Amino acid sequence: MGEMIREMAFAIADAQYELDEASIRVAQMMGGRVPILDEAGTVTGSEDSRVYFGTDAEGKAQKVSMLELGFSPTFYQFTNNIIEVKIAIKITRESSYTRNTKTTGTKRSKPAFGGFFGGSSKLKTTTVDATYASKYSYSAEGASLLRCNLVPIPPPAIFEERVRDLFDTEDETEA
Repeated sequence: MGEMIREMAFAIADAQYELDEASIRVAQMMGGRVPILDEAGTVTGSEDSRVYFGTDAEGKAQKVSMLELGFSPTFYQFTNNIIEVKIAIKITRESSYTRNTKTTGTKRSKPAFGGFFGGSSKLKTTTVDATYASKYSYSAEGASLLRCNLVPIPPPAIFEERVRDLFDTEDETEA
């Protein structure tokens, strides 16, 4: 059961990483410059992803990024993750008695740490799988449940500040 929970947790972490990576690519595209990478992952250039939007004072078509138009990329975050696993629990008691034929009476074996009425108690857990379900007529439907909420989160304030600084720097170099 622990391994299954661990695997589900890692699956959520991997999905979060991929969501963040996709949002970063969208942010780059919205910023107007999409990096071009070679096979080694090195940036070899960039592609202009700005859109034509209106005309400037001279009547030329003006290209602006989506960030300049006020759009911002959406980042997502997993919240309220619930992992529920149903298991069947069976408690058994074992007691052993031996008869001593040389003397009269009954001899009882007793475990080292005692137990319920002189016997030993064992706790046994079994995951609800197809074998268990067919043997004990247990419906395995819904035996495991993973529920995740995926919600958009606003961009951090530092991101918006950096975007503004980037546009101010570009405006100064163009002037």
